[in-house]
Amino acid sequence: MSLNTSSPSWGDTLKSYLDRRLLWVFMLGCSSGFPWVLIGSNMSGWLTDAGLTRSAIGYFGSVFVVYAINFLWAPLVDRVKLPLLHRRLGQRRSWILLCQSFVLVATLFIAGVNPAENLMFTSMLALAIAIASATQDIAIDAFRIDTFPKTESSKLPQASAMAVIGWWTGYSLPGYLAFMNADAMGWNGVYYGMAVIIVILMMFTLFVGEPITNRDALQAEAEQRHNQVVQSKLVSWLSVTLIEPFIDFFKRNGVRVAVTLLLFVFLFKIGEAFLGRMSITFYKEVGFTNEQIGYYSKLIGWGATMLFTLVGSMFNVRFGIVRGLMIGGIAMSASNLMFAWIAKVGPSETLFLATIFVDNFTTAFSTVAFVSFLTVLTGQAFSATQYALLASLGNLGRTTLASFSGELADWLNDWSIFFIITALMVIPSLIMLYSLRHYFKDIIQRSQQHTD
Repeated sequence: MSLNTSSPSWGDTLKSYLDRRLLWVFMLGCSSGFPWVLIGSNMSGWLTDAGLTRSAIGYFGSVFVVYAINFLWAPLVDRVKLPLLHRRLGQRRSWILLCQSFVLVATLFIAGVNPAENLMFTSMLALAIAIASATQDIAIDAFRIDTFPKTESSKLPQASAMAVIGWWTGYSLPGYLAFMNADAMGWNGVYYGMAVIIVILMMFTLFVGEPITNRDALQAEAEQRHNQVVQSKLVSWLSVTLIEPFIDFFKRNGVRVAVTLLLFVFLFKIGEAFLGRMSITFYKEVGFTNEQIGYYSKLIGWGATMLFTLVGSMFNVRFGIVRGLMIGGIAMSASNLMFAWIAKVGPSETLFLATIFVDNFTTAFSTVAFVSFLTVLTGQAFSATQYALLASLGNLGRTTLASFSGELADWLNDWSIFFIITALMVIPSLIMLYSLRHYFKDIIQRSQQHTD
């Protein structure tokens, strides 16, 4: 079940991380994670401080549903060339920079409002950020896949690791700064500071190099095939853009396996999503301060994620991502029980620190395997669309169902039971993974042999 035909030595594995392209993936990963601070943990902290109920905070997070449906417009990111920007930056970076510009404008607007008094307007701004961010993610994921084709199979876990490390850096470090300064400068001031970070991220986008692929040639071949059937350049362009990526995915994997894969992706991260949506509210209600949340959850959590993601990627390079998915899923589920322990003990900083380490280790390990696995399933011609389809299904469970996390917490009125239930939510996906492990192994081997 290994992604590689032979395992490299630990020394070779370490040296391979010096690839400059991994730095580019890391930098763009920061841009991918940052918007989740703006409409996620920061907004949850602001709304909690403003006195909104847990249910209201949970429902506010429904703006994240956009990430679950971004595959609907992912074909445009694959195919539409933006005027002016495309010539200077290329297909992927032009879309990334455009989306970052929209996030910047919406953040400046949020910085000037009071969400408790203007909840609807704040929700609309958060939705705008979510749409721009979800579109940006399409281009960033495609950038990573284009940069590391499946012929460099040993690089896939490394690229996935750098994307995850970048995401958590973009999410945790700004989140740490926000919570450490929220009481002193107010949340409005915090959001003005967040706007400065967006400008820095836009500079990152200008610095990285656009990947070189044969995507245009592959898409042109698909257009020729479609044009022979429909006898219309416009219709063939539309059919290749909107239909061919999905046909290609099901054709390469087979309908039965493809449907099973989609169900697995949908179910794998639900428990983690329920926990994540309520974590800030839980920390506050159990008695932790903004400073403690910022220090342990954001700063220490970021450092732990950096370390454990690198370790997880090395194990995935050497031993294979299917084993990583199984081990990571079990460990990720078990780590939720640490939060149930905090609920019983109270605001113990020592237990908080231990929980952060355990949670970040298990999450990082499983996420590297998960992202690598999704990457293996994509084709080069429509990498943006196919990866977006898979990632969107994962986000669908995390966003739609997790919107009821506040309702579940209120109904149970017991944080310990809540976290125990989140630990059990991963079981269906693990059963599915084990029962179809031979299918997964075949898919990985076939993707190694297949070159687009």
